[in-house]
Amino acid sequence: MHRRLASMRKSLLDQGFLDEQFIQLEELQDDSNPNFVEEIAASYYRDSARQMLNIDQALDKYPLDFAKLDNLMHQFRGSSSSIGAKKVKNESTQFQEHCRTGNAEGCRRTYRQLKKEYATLKKKLEAYFQLARQAGPLETASRPK
Repeated sequence: MHRRLASMRKSLLDQGFLDEQFIQLEELQDDSNPNFVEEIAASYYRDSARQMLNIDQALDKYPLDFAKLDNLMHQFRGSSSSIGAKKVKNESTQFQEHCRTGNAEGCRRTYRQLKKEYATLKKKLEAYFQLARQAGPLETASRPK
């Protein structure tokens, strides 16, 4: 089961859903806190849901306040980066570039894609953590070769 877990982690990294930050979080996990990364991810999803609600509301206003949207997305991108959510972070960066150029349609289009990446990552992480719980205490995470 640990091999399946390692394979799933490698797949998430190879497909670009996660980056090195996720591995670094796993390296902090130990026997005294075996669910550390899962707890961090749960906290991320609680906080980011609130952040996304604020972004949704800002995108519903006319005219768009690009400075406000950029600031909201900056916070969201930071949260996403802290857990290693690579595709989500990349979409966040693209969104901010659209804010800086005043591209409302670009913001909306990128935000739709961001929400898809966010939901996909959430499902994949839920499956990953479910397997991790079944496998028992994780070995120390190792960097993929």
